[in-house]
Amino acid sequence: MIHKIIGLVIFTAIVVFGLSVYLSPNDLEKCDAPGDGDCRMADAIIVVSGGDTNARTDEAIKLYKTDWAPLIIVSGAAADKSGPSNAKAMYQRAVNSGVPKSAIVMEESSETTKQNATEVKKIIDSRKIKDVILVTSGYHMRRAKLEFSSQFQDVKIRSHPVVYDKSWSPWWWLTPWGWWLALGELMRIGLFALGLSR
Repeated sequence: MIHKIIGLVIFTAIVVFGLSVYLSPNDLEKCDAPGDGDCRMADAIIVVSGGDTNARTDEAIKLYKTDWAPLIIVSGAAADKSGPSNAKAMYQRAVNSGVPKSAIVMEESSETTKQNATEVKKIIDSRKIKDVILVTSGYHMRRAKLEFSSQFQDVKIRSHPVVYDKSWSPWWWLTPWGWWLALGELMRIGLFALGLSR
C-alpha cells in the first residue's frame, strides 16, 4: 500500500512539473538584463489581454522600462462591448506608469489568441519588426507562442510569461481552477495541432 502511495505522489509530481514547464516556456529566464544572444534587445514587446490583463500589462511595462524593447504592442478587444477595448485599458495603464504614448501601439479588434496573432501581424509587417518578446500568463504562454509563430514566419519570437497573476502561479496545481486552466490549455493546444483553433 505504501508503495502505491509513494508511486502516486511521484507520478503526480512528474505530471505537475511537466505541465508547468511545458505550458510556461520562458526564453528570458536566464537573462538578468538585455545583452547578447537570446538576451538581446527586441524590436517590440507584444502583450495580449485576457486572464489577468493588468498583470500581463505590468510585466510588459517592466520589460519596457528595463530597455528590452522601444515599443509595446497591446492587443485585445473589449470583454464588455459597452466599454473601452482591453487594448485601450492596457494602453492607459502603461501611460499612467510612465510609458510614452509614442511607444505604445494598440490592436483593438481581436477576441481570440489566433486573432491576436493575425491582427498584430499587420502591425509587425507595417513596421518591419523582426524580433519580439511575447508576454501573457503562464498557463497561456505555450499556445500563444504557437499561434503567433504560425503567423510570424520571419520574425523571432521570445516568450516571457507572467509568473504570478490572479489565475496562475507556481502553486497552480493546488486549486481546481489551476487544473481547469492547465487542462483547458492542453485541449486548445491539441485543437491548434489539428488546425481547429479559432
